[in-house]
Amino acid sequence: MTDLPKIALGAWAWGNDGTFGTNYTEEQLRPVFDDAMAHGLNLWDTAYAYGMGTSEQMLGAFLKGRARDSYLIADKLTPQCLDPSSDTPVADMWEMQRKMLGVETMDIYWLHNTTEAPRWIERIARFFEGKADAPMIGVSNHNLTEIKEADKILRAHGRKLGAVQNHYSLMNRSSEESGILDYCRANDIRFFSYMVLEQGALSGQYSTLNPMPNNSERAAIYNPIMDKIEMLNTSLKLLADKYKVSIAQIPLAWAIGKGTLPIIGVTKKSHVTDAVQAMKITLTPEEIALIESTADKLNFNTIRLWEKEMV
Repeated sequence: MTDLPKIALGAWAWGNDGTFGTNYTEEQLRPVFDDAMAHGLNLWDTAYAYGMGTSEQMLGAFLKGRARDSYLIADKLTPQCLDPSSDTPVADMWEMQRKMLGVETMDIYWLHNTTEAPRWIERIARFFEGKADAPMIGVSNHNLTEIKEADKILRAHGRKLGAVQNHYSLMNRSSEESGILDYCRANDIRFFSYMVLEQGALSGQYSTLNPMPNNSERAAIYNPIMDKIEMLNTSLKLLADKYKVSIAQIPLAWAIGKGTLPIIGVTKKSHVTDAVQAMKITLTPEEIALIESTADKLNFNTIRLWEKEMV
């Protein structure tokens, strides 16, 4: 699979799991989904862990009745969500997710994290071995050693690693500093960057005077450093003004310019607009160096509980 859009759309917030502090309904999200599809943004990233299936169910409801070749689905096997008593946990999860989404197969299937690595990539490799309709296999939250190990295991079963998905933003470039991006480029592996906007922190929407909702998990991470985030957003606004776009579009354009495929959460039509406009922006090498330098000097640490430093 080579024909992918420049940006993937994430449905994490659709799962209402407390991370974002907002509960979304089908009525709120369906116009957002329809708008994205109308603009050719048709790669949707979800997981059972996003609300224990509620994100997948919501997405499945929107996909119903649409031609299967009009959209792409990326779903995840999360080890912590598997049934430990089952003899076929990978098959069980795959079948449950498939039914909730209403599809015969997924286009990309991720191993969500490295819990009990490399046991679960081995199980995934065995499950898809010899299957003609197998999806692209990817790994998320893996460091370089674990990425190489996963590829070796997949190749032993007639598959290969097709994608890597890690937290990558102006506030966290450890996947670049560790050599993961270079390795992916050299081995025909697509690198998907998630949390490019740091769950909205780099959108210009929040500030010290307008912090994130206190009932959200993300508030505990970003609100205490909102003064530094404001400084970075001020730098991003200079470029946003130059290109006549919103602040959120600059980090997205940066991630595309770095050769990655950003995944952005979409809960409003404005998020779709940001994605569409960001794909039209080409930042110069000097502009990229400037905003990276600004971010580096602020010395952020936004590694979350489920993640690790990649260097």
